[in-house]
Amino acid sequence: MSIAVIAIGRNEGERLKTCLRSLPTEARRVYVDSGSTDGSVAFAQAMGVEVVTLPPGTRFTAALARNAGLAAIGAEEADFVQVVDGDCELDPDWIAAAVAALRAEPDLAVVFGRRRERFPDASVYNRMCDDEWNVPVGIAMSCGGDALFRRTALDAAGGYNPDLIAGEEPDLCQRLREAGWRIRRIDAEMTRHDAAMTRIGQWWRRTERSGHAFAELAWRHGAKGDPHWRREVKSIAVWAAALPLVALVAGAILGVWATLLVLALYPAQIARIAQRMRRARNLPPRFAWALGFFLVAGKFAQAKGAARFHWRRLSGRRGGLIEYKGAGQ
Repeated sequence: MSIAVIAIGRNEGERLKTCLRSLPTEARRVYVDSGSTDGSVAFAQAMGVEVVTLPPGTRFTAALARNAGLAAIGAEEADFVQVVDGDCELDPDWIAAAVAALRAEPDLAVVFGRRRERFPDASVYNRMCDDEWNVPVGIAMSCGGDALFRRTALDAAGGYNPDLIAGEEPDLCQRLREAGWRIRRIDAEMTRHDAAMTRIGQWWRRTERSGHAFAELAWRHGAKGDPHWRREVKSIAVWAAALPLVALVAGAILGVWATLLVLALYPAQIARIAQRMRRARNLPPRFAWALGFFLVAGKFAQAKGAARFHWRRLSGRRGGLIEYKGAGQ
């Protein structure tokens, strides 16, 4: 059995150092750098980690970086490939648990575990990240940026789609499922992530990126794709476009009270989400209300991301990354 670990990053600073120190030395370790200017490459080399640098002027995407790591490893040099983002620390027991799960079920293409936020109490945005990653154990539709893959499955699917600036993992998992493979979340600690989100602008950008991903995934895969993508696109259209338009029209025809009545649906939706979260997941009341608010408000950020995708698709322009963290933050 051979294992390779591919870490990717761009100006991750201390986060990358923590990441690379957590990688098992018995595995082949590859770090793919996307134009860092903070000394990341020198640090990785000093640790004895193999470094792949993407050329200047490259349209950097996480998918492109991961594919570069796979190319560096070679098709026959690893049975299993762990991918990890450069702002994450790998749990020391994760690889063994993940390999055991893949060996137990030959039709599993990828397994992933619990990704936790390192500093969930630093901000409500960090805590929302931690909650977002706590998905149910069992068969899943897709994984995230940290996961252990069976190399043969990765190769059969053609790797990641380098054209995607967001949603590259769900896209890959969709193709894996179409080929008959399965994805599983196992009950094991996997990584600790440092979102470093302390400002609302960071949250907005991250949420905008998710809207871009939902729009592109729904457009690319259509009815054969994950129904969740189409539901999210419809939800974005209703809450960020249709209801504001209805409020304006109602106000113009019936007066300001009609507008206020339509707009009252937003706090009602926040309350509904908060109560549902409290009952279903036993969340603290204050966080449940905050989550409800940001999920509803986030529809407008997602709408911007979705519009950005479709505008660039129709205009023939290629989009760049939607980043929410600065260098080393």
